[in-house]
Amino acid sequence: MLIHELTRQASLDVLARTHLGRLACAQGMQPYVVPFHFAYQDYRLYSFSMPGQKIDWMRANPLVCVEADQLRREQWTTIVVFGRYEELSDTAEMRSERAFALELLQQRAEWWEPGYVKIMHDGAPPAPVPIFYRINVVQITGRRATPAPGAPDTRRPTAGSANNG
Repeated sequence: MLIHELTRQASLDVLARTHLGRLACAQGMQPYVVPFHFAYQDYRLYSFSMPGQKIDWMRANPLVCVEADQLRREQWTTIVVFGRYEELSDTAEMRSERAFALELLQQRAEWWEPGYVKIMHDGAPPAPVPIFYRINVVQITGRRATPAPGAPDTRRPTAGSANNG
């Protein structure tokens, strides 16, 4: 297996094709990691949530980390973003940014699930206004693993591909 460092642009390109990641925030000495759906555009990750621990913690400490990955048979790609949380408040000044975030997020099926599942699970009525936010990318790194040249193919044979002779 060969591990390759990705350029900043290659890392951003992977991020643009990926829509599910893990968002880490921290309060005091305690980290907290949750899955989240996002949409990437111009060095920003857009997402939404209902009120809860994640939002409370990011409001208190806007420094966050995001991990996103792609897995394909014998290779993987992982992207790590260090960023800064910015809430897109429900105000006239942020109305166009909130609309832009919603437009980006709605391009993917089931974009709302991680942000809305807590409300459904708790059985409480949803908050009247979801919290839209963005993560401004401060630093990004990426790595890709590929099979070494000449390495044996370790994929499992599929039906009909076995050699009987």
